[in-house]
Amino acid sequence: MGRGKIVIRRIDNSTSRQVTFSKRRSGLLKKAKELAILCDAEVGVMVFSSTGKLYDFASSRSF
Repeated sequence: MGRGKIVIRRIDNSTSRQVTFSKRRSGLLKKAKELAILCDAEVGVMVFSSTGKLYDFASSRSF
């Protein structure tokens, strides 16, 4: 049985929102890294938290 459908909207609870942000941020950066490796693509991702902190990933080709 698959996962249930969720409504995409702002999470009101700040603790839950922070936990969700951290998990999804790490998942997004992991997917970007995998895409760069598997497809030999140059990938760049920038994510800003609600406090303004920057999280980034940039791939570079090895020649």
